[in-house]
Amino acid sequence: MHVTFLNNNLESWALAVAITLGVTLALYWVRRFVLHRLQAASRRTDGLADISVNELLGQMLRKTYILIMLAMAAYLGALALELSDKQHLIVSRVAIAALILQLAIWGDTLLRAWRDHYIASDGRKASRTIICFLSRLALWVVAFLMVLDNFGFNITALVASLGVGGIAVALAVQNILGDLFASLSIMLDKPFEIGDFIIVGDVLGSVEHIGLKTTRLRGLGGEQVIFSNGDLLKSRIHNHKRMETRRVAFVLRVAYGSSEQQLARIPELIREVVAAAPRAAFERAHFFNYGEWSLNFEVVYHFQSPDYIAHMDTQQAILLEIYRRFEREGIRFAHPLSIVRLADGNGGAPHPAMAAPPGASFKH
Repeated sequence: MHVTFLNNNLESWALAVAITLGVTLALYWVRRFVLHRLQAASRRTDGLADISVNELLGQMLRKTYILIMLAMAAYLGALALELSDKQHLIVSRVAIAALILQLAIWGDTLLRAWRDHYIASDGRKASRTIICFLSRLALWVVAFLMVLDNFGFNITALVASLGVGGIAVALAVQNILGDLFASLSIMLDKPFEIGDFIIVGDVLGSVEHIGLKTTRLRGLGGEQVIFSNGDLLKSRIHNHKRMETRRVAFVLRVAYGSSEQQLARIPELIREVVAAAPRAAFERAHFFNYGEWSLNFEVVYHFQSPDYIAHMDTQQAILLEIYRRFEREGIRFAHPLSIVRLADGNGGAPHPAMAAPPGASFKH
């Protein structure tokens, strides 16, 4: 008896089923074989810090599903059948949809592998997570639209409605989106990182957390200071961790009455002291003005390290050595001084003991 189904006899259907099963088993065997080779190669590169291509390919192959392979194999099996144009179109559309779905799964796997690797490497969990989420969302939206288009749906109106809806949502949450994109800007541009010591306005502190909406600093007093990411990027940020050298300037105030030889000696004395200090590069020392109660010398040098504690140790050593040298040279430091003149009742001159030194101010 001659039996047909959908205009194909049993022999044609048997051949189609055999091709479908054979291709599916072949794809499954190739998948297992390649996975085994990739695992062997990955074990030889376990010491590498970066994620390897073998690991990525292995993760992708593990996300290759048997049902998708079966759908694509069925398309090849259908070639052995006599099908109408409509039937052939349905089979081809199912195979293309399966291929799009598999490509989307592979892309999703790559994005998650990228996220997990970089979160482990630099700790930017929030920013990496949101970038990965947005990328995966875009990937699946595109894949969904491609599948709909493949099955003959008109996606133009759907895309237009999504665009209008997206604009409405963006207007409703523009402040949140502003902080979100500011977070992405911080992640990509990296003006500072976790652990950096920064100054924002009059706030000093170490960066403790960079989130999707806020960045948190640990202030010098131990308090936590929270900035919205949008406001933070609008401010001037001083990142002290990336400082290579420190410019140090201070003023020495010498008492009036010092001799000309002592004043001329001071710049050279300071040069000797600063040049002898480790990691200190002397720039200049000048007698730069006459103060109300002191002769003022400005000193500038550069400390060749960003380490604040080391800088303060060197500054202390320099100041102590200057003090010692001034003591040996007999140079006196100035300090604010007020002299009160006491006159007798007859308007006589002040007592000699109360005479004011040069440069001192008087109060009557």
